[in-house]
Amino acid sequence: MYSRFFKAPQQSFFLFGPRGTGKSTLLAERFTSSQVIDLLDPETFQSLSAAPSRLTGFVDGNPQVSRWIIDEVQRVPDLLPLVHQLIEKRKNLVFVLTGSSARKLRRTSSDLLGGRALECHLHPFLAGELGADFALARALQIGMLPLVWAAPNPEATLKSYLSLYMQTEVMAEGLIKNVAAFARFLEAISFSQGSLMNFSAIGRDCGVDRKTVQGYVAILEDLLLAFRLPVFTKKSKRELVVHEKFYYFDAGVFRAVRPSGPLDQPQEIDGLALETLVIQQVRAWASYRSTTEQIYFWRSRGGVEVDLVIYGKNTFWAIEIKNSGKVRSEDLSGLAEFGQDYPMAKRLLLYRGERRELVNGILCLPVADFLGWLDPINNLPENTFNDLSS
Repeated sequence: MYSRFFKAPQQSFFLFGPRGTGKSTLLAERFTSSQVIDLLDPETFQSLSAAPSRLTGFVDGNPQVSRWIIDEVQRVPDLLPLVHQLIEKRKNLVFVLTGSSARKLRRTSSDLLGGRALECHLHPFLAGELGADFALARALQIGMLPLVWAAPNPEATLKSYLSLYMQTEVMAEGLIKNVAAFARFLEAISFSQGSLMNFSAIGRDCGVDRKTVQGYVAILEDLLLAFRLPVFTKKSKRELVVHEKFYYFDAGVFRAVRPSGPLDQPQEIDGLALETLVIQQVRAWASYRSTTEQIYFWRSRGGVEVDLVIYGKNTFWAIEIKNSGKVRSEDLSGLAEFGQDYPMAKRLLLYRGERRELVNGILCLPVADFLGWLDPINNLPENTFNDLSS
């Protein structure tokens, strides 16, 4: 069993995360005296769907219980007003509401309990959570989902992962009308991993219009299966692209959905998997901190690009990710251009080699070292940068 970096608030909170991230396992470990209402249990789901007010009876009938966990609360969103009332009525009550989708909750209660509950997220494993068990090569093949990492057959688990979502979330909730088109979309958009969003092109590939693709992407985001990375535009000194980048949230999920054949370049997919892994890890790191870091990418109209920009009150880093064993001069060109526009930014190249070095003011680190170091209590590697600079 691995210790997770996530720190639970003392007050009521939502805990969102894709299926398989270990939400139920984490809460069972942290809150052993809590009462759990599992909405994946058919009998419980049917009972509370038919009469959500039964929740009040459950809580009032167990006055000794001060913490309640409602698993997959999005399945019965009508419970939210009752949770709100119970929190107001009994100040000592704490609710932990887990969900693998916020879509129905936001439609039912746009303010998510009016601020009475914090919104938190649980991500796939961080490398630091796995410790000595982390292996970069394995992470690039199967990703970092706890469900997959612990499976006897990770590849088979990944193959069935999106099918589970299709059955339990997409089809069961009636989110789409054309299941075949949505299935084609899931494959088509995998070719946009780490690329600028082009809804029209994706629509042509899967036989639907631009507006339908936009709706499909919104469904993936609501189900926490994908995210968009915005372009960094603060105090820009040159003309930049305006479109966001698309990412499936996990390298293993991306590999599982991406069709491959004789015409595919393995190194291209490997490079995208590495980029996805690093961005997923940094995204989780930033989410678990109590600071203000946000993540972006940077790309000029002329095509000069930096894969990742981390910006916060006391943080400004530009990071390039390369699936190569050596540092080449052309790998540093985007970071060099970024440094001209933002000389105050620290610049970092992550690569598959083994040496730590400073090249023209750019810190070059083995990617495995960087991932193993990522812990929410740590700032970015200022000490390493300063040591190599002196």
